[in-house]
Amino acid sequence: MKPKQDPQLLFLVGINLLVLLAGSVLSRGAFIDPYNLQSMASQLPELGLLAAGVMLAMCAGNGGIDLSGIALANLSGVLSALLVGRWLSADEAPLLFTLAFASVALAVGLLGGLINGLLIARLGLTPILCTLGTQLLFTGLAVVLSGGPSVRVGSAEPLMELGNGLFLGLPWSFLLFCAVLLALGAVLRFSPFGVRLFLMGTNPQAARYAGFPQARLLITTYGVSGLLAGLAGVLIASRNVNVKWDYGQSYLLIAILITVMAGVKPEGGHGRVVNLFLSTTALQLLSSMLNFAELSNFFRDFAWGLLLLLFLAVGRVNLRSLMPRDTAPITVSMQPPPAPKRPS
Repeated sequence: MKPKQDPQLLFLVGINLLVLLAGSVLSRGAFIDPYNLQSMASQLPELGLLAAGVMLAMCAGNGGIDLSGIALANLSGVLSALLVGRWLSADEAPLLFTLAFASVALAVGLLGGLINGLLIARLGLTPILCTLGTQLLFTGLAVVLSGGPSVRVGSAEPLMELGNGLFLGLPWSFLLFCAVLLALGAVLRFSPFGVRLFLMGTNPQAARYAGFPQARLLITTYGVSGLLAGLAGVLIASRNVNVKWDYGQSYLLIAILITVMAGVKPEGGHGRVVNLFLSTTALQLLSSMLNFAELSNFFRDFAWGLLLLLFLAVGRVNLRSLMPRDTAPITVSMQPPPAPKRPS
């Protein structure tokens, strides 16, 4: 039996190749310089992890979405820097500092995701309104805790190596991102959690009749989304000396755009991790190409918003319904019907 092709996968592969070619032509080969490729590979994990959290929430269906990702990532970094920096020195105990910083950031991300899941599953709050509210809550907490200015993380060597170091020519953060996506893809494809998540997004009534613990499934989904946001907070801190509550203000829009470009349906029940990876690389390549063209950040925000509306609109159109159908001409016979036979 011939395997079914995924048109979204082929589209994303084509987009990546097209942007690579266009960037190479515009920059006269500087776009595909190894240093520039390494720089792009070290930047995309932050966006990719946040987009993975948005994808999980969308797959759950019922208008599920997580708007609190970047706010939770910033809160994780700020709170971890404040707590760990008070008890440990990045210069005297760099490895212990790094482990403690990552542990606190992941714990804060997980806790924030569980709060989202509990509010949505137990209180029945609309996901988009709930996560919009927690986004403001997490941002406000980060502002209050930090006092407004950025918080110094320190230059612990293992933490800085995670964000800026290379292994076999590839950034450590990019390798970590790929490992997380592989694990997430395996869970969604082969585990009962993935099967139940997609079924709940496709047909929540059937999932309810099947006896799935939907509340627990929602809480777990948003908990994993928060954990990914906490990991993004670790990577943000590892690439910068400081963390701040307003880092990556446009990341939310880009994460949603990545998810929609990957073919994840807002109504739920469908999503592929490999498409998410290719969508993340395509957006990172496009952003870098706009930098080479020396376009302003305002134009980039305009472009991201326009692309998001475009992909949402295209996803609502059934292209096959617009194609003319081949219909056979209707012929009418003008001959009279045969006379009935008389009984003998």
